[in-house]
Amino acid sequence: MNIYYLAAIWLGMALLASAISIRIGVSVALVEIFVGAIFGNLPGVKEHLGAVGFTTFLAGAGSVILTFLAGAEIDPVSLRKHWKASLSIGAISFLLPFCGAFAFCYWVLGWHLHGAEIGGVALSTTSVAVVYAVMIETGLNRHDIGKLILAACFVTDLGTVLALGGLFASYGWLLLVFVLVTAGTLFALPRATQLVIKTFGHRVSEPEVKFLLVVLFGLGGLATAAGSEAVLPAYVCGLVLAGVFMHDRTLVDRVRSIAFALLTPFFFLHAGTLISAPALVSGAGVIGLLFAVKMVTKMAGVWPTAASFRIPSRERAYTTLLMATGLTFGSIAALFGLSHGLIDQMQYTELVTVVILSALIPTLVAQQLFRPNIADTEEEEALGAEDVAMIHH
Repeated sequence: MNIYYLAAIWLGMALLASAISIRIGVSVALVEIFVGAIFGNLPGVKEHLGAVGFTTFLAGAGSVILTFLAGAEIDPVSLRKHWKASLSIGAISFLLPFCGAFAFCYWVLGWHLHGAEIGGVALSTTSVAVVYAVMIETGLNRHDIGKLILAACFVTDLGTVLALGGLFASYGWLLLVFVLVTAGTLFALPRATQLVIKTFGHRVSEPEVKFLLVVLFGLGGLATAAGSEAVLPAYVCGLVLAGVFMHDRTLVDRVRSIAFALLTPFFFLHAGTLISAPALVSGAGVIGLLFAVKMVTKMAGVWPTAASFRIPSRERAYTTLLMATGLTFGSIAALFGLSHGLIDQMQYTELVTVVILSALIPTLVAQQLFRPNIADTEEEEALGAEDVAMIHH
């Protein structure tokens, strides 16, 4: 098929997903997966959506840039301020679901070892993208509870990224080179980025963005050669540059514009096209069980841990539900497993469907039933002490 027609079809799906997302107020990533799944199962259409060189590359580049942006959204000050609670909640939010999902996939569903490991990684995630959007929408990102949740999300997703990279890496001299080069790059990256910004400024040719892309793709290529995953260095690069981006939002906004306009739609649409409708129907029972495993293990870990830090019950329930969400890294892990032959299309469909459900259901329940009653400082001044007391009550 003519490559330009193919590009028009993919970008047309991305445009449709954006329009639907704006119309119904749902995350565009979720809609892109749905749109990809619908078109990927339409007779006469799915034959033209098969992965070719440029769509595969753009989807892979989208996952790298998206992971980088997720790391860049972490507030280093909040991470240091809430490090005990965020480390504890984030660690248990990864560890218990990973072990629970792995055990269920391996011993109950009978998946082979590597397939069960992919299942564990995919279902242990917390969606930084979903949680960050909720925090911004509600204004909770300006309050301690919101900052704590975002910091805990980082810890959880760092665990999942490290698990994905560590479990499936080829241990040898290339991996050692990758670790050493990445460590050196992370040490020099903040100052180097500041130097590029200071030297070139914000020009039309975007040298700062090109510099970051060189670093991300270079480390991603080295990670892939070492048998690891390109998203691993991208996430940590985002974290070490978070402080720089706090003082220069222009750069991160430009990277985000490039990513969401062109790259990330290919990743989520590609993930959706790989969902099999027959597998979705036949695997409905397994999907329900896996969703229950993720929810139960997340709640069993996060709720008592949050209680140990004396987080009030309403905020505790809210935190637990948001930590149970999943989307980006769950999709990345499932797609990694499918593309490397670690899981089949049936297992991929089951995992991605659970990931989508975990992005929707816990978020809706949290927002409708357990959203913290916190008024902004400006609102408090306008309302007065008596009304504020009523809100907090």
